[in-house]
Amino acid sequence: MSEQPSFPIPETAQADETTERYIITFRDDAVIEGLDLLSDQTGIRGLANAADFPDSALDLGQIEAAGGAVFPTLGIAVVTLDEGGFGSVMTSAGEDSAILAIEPETTFYAIEEGLSVDYLQGYRDAVNHLYEKATATTDEAEIEKQVCFADDTEFTWGLKATKAMKSLLTGSGMKVAVLDTGMDLLHSDFAGRSIVSQSFVPGEDVQDGMGHGTHCIGTACGFKDQNGRRYGIAHKSTIYVGKVLSNAGSGAGAWILAGMEWAIVNGCQVISMSLGNTNPNPSTAYETVGRRALQNGCLIVAAAGNHRLTSPPGTVGQPANSPSIMAVAAIDNCLKVADFSAKSGILTGAKVDIAAPGVKVYSSLPVDKGRYASWNGTSMATPHVAGIAALYAELTGKRGAELWQLLTSHAMALPLPSTRVGSGLVEAP
Repeated sequence: MSEQPSFPIPETAQADETTERYIITFRDDAVIEGLDLLSDQTGIRGLANAADFPDSALDLGQIEAAGGAVFPTLGIAVVTLDEGGFGSVMTSAGEDSAILAIEPETTFYAIEEGLSVDYLQGYRDAVNHLYEKATATTDEAEIEKQVCFADDTEFTWGLKATKAMKSLLTGSGMKVAVLDTGMDLLHSDFAGRSIVSQSFVPGEDVQDGMGHGTHCIGTACGFKDQNGRRYGIAHKSTIYVGKVLSNAGSGAGAWILAGMEWAIVNGCQVISMSLGNTNPNPSTAYETVGRRALQNGCLIVAAAGNHRLTSPPGTVGQPANSPSIMAVAAIDNCLKVADFSAKSGILTGAKVDIAAPGVKVYSSLPVDKGRYASWNGTSMATPHVAGIAALYAELTGKRGAELWQLLTSHAMALPLPSTRVGSGLVEAP
């Protein structure tokens, strides 16, 4: 069984990586008007439309030929623009226009690209050394006061800490979308489960070539391992697997948006996104999508980020720093915030909303990658919240903003700053 951080970040925060496309956000209920304005200003027309594809599963391979795509439920378009076209749209955008904003399309990650195996091992060893050093200098009486949880043969520590092990709810009748690197559809732990899958990564199928998506799905929607240890929460939910990150662990904004459109149109009550970048500035596009998702009865939860240890210290990145997307921090088995977990930023909405187990989290991996592993990261914390959100949705029938309120109001307060853990530790009903 391996232990490693999930998408660790180097010593300095990465520069924003962009594509040659732009994300255009339309005013509420003004997609047609906005597309007409876009056409008038740039000559762009005939964009690939998600609504024209079965279940709104847009074929991203068509984006290049069409010059972009439109996601009508989200009220978003992604287009390729030259300098003149960008200037024209910028001039037309504003609160009184059908076009609210235009932003560069950015890249999101599950695991930071460009890091060597030696770096990853060094990062892990350094974190472990700091933790062991801190533990060694703690007074023995103080250690006895700490509430710590541990995996055993029946349950993972995360299910104990969140009280999911005691819940009689199963997520039955709920649809949980996990937008990530895909899933090992051949994993025996998920045999007989209701699974709907779609890849939005051009040239790659849903099969998870990295393991990150399978691990997150295991926590949110899995059940037990081969030896009977339970590691998953909403184990009777329908799993919507949206592959929006490549087998190399990265994905363009258009891929993420396509997955969100698909999940919302198909009635998913919860979307789990263990992905992000280190950009501390909230995005108009993702905030608009988060708000429109809530209005459609869908709660989006996303990883706060693992870049707290960067220089300067990292704050919640995109898309989790959108006010209408729930940002999830990571805590360890003694309910201490993980050193790597990004804290709240100073901008509106760029704050941690809730915390969940994110250190040494045991879950599923693709069979060819060992079948199971314990990983660290806000990536691992996020599916705990998603799975528990499905339980609340099953129990109460609440959706969207009301579901958000249930999660935060029933969280267990922690003796830690809200800038690090939000309302506290998520707890199952």
